[in-house]
This record gives sequence, C-alpha cells and structure tokens, in this order.
Amino acid sequence: MLTPMTKDAKATRHSDEALLVMVSLANGPKHGYAMIKDIANLAGRRLGPGTLYGAITRLERQGCIEPLPSDDRRRVYRLTQAGAQILRSELDRHKRVARVGLLRLAR
Repeated sequence: MLTPMTKDAKATRHSDEALLVMVSLANGPKHGYAMIKDIANLAGRRLGPGTLYGAITRLERQGCIEPLPSDDRRRVYRLTQAGAQILRSELDRHKRVARVGLLRLAR
C-alpha cells in the first residue's frame, strides 16, 4: 500500500525530463548533446534543446547538478551528491508506484 506523500516529499518532485537528465548524469558527466543521445537510448524519448536546457537550468538552480570547468564551448554537467540523493528517492517512489500498479493490474 502506498503511503501519502508528505509536504516535504512533494517539494522534491521533479518532472520526467529532469529525472531523465539526472539518470543520464548518474553514470558520469555529460554535455547536452550526449545527454540527448543517452536519454533517447535509455528511455526511447528524444528531448529537444529547449526542454533539455530548461530542465538543466532548474536542476542547476536546485543544486542537483553542476557545470564542470571546460575549455570547450560545450558545458559539461555532473550530478551533485544532493542530486544523487534526490534521484534515489524519486526512483524509489517510482518503483513503489510501479509495483503497486502492476499488482493491481494482475488482479
């Protein structure tokens, strides 16, 4: 049975696009185009540049990701420790919802 979400848990919810960006960065730093390709491979969904960079901007503001110093014109981002904790929490929540949904469908 799912437990009700607390006020604090609602505050940490992220859009699907933001979750996909964090999942992409969970296995190492990437620039935008590399994230677009990785997300397309893992989720079968191609994010447009506006969607991607909107999610990146929000995640950066929230301290979930950060840019790395670069000599190249491409900005490379990495998942922060706080971002990894938030991602783990979000994925655990999704896992619970999926488990309950699959159980209900099996009835």
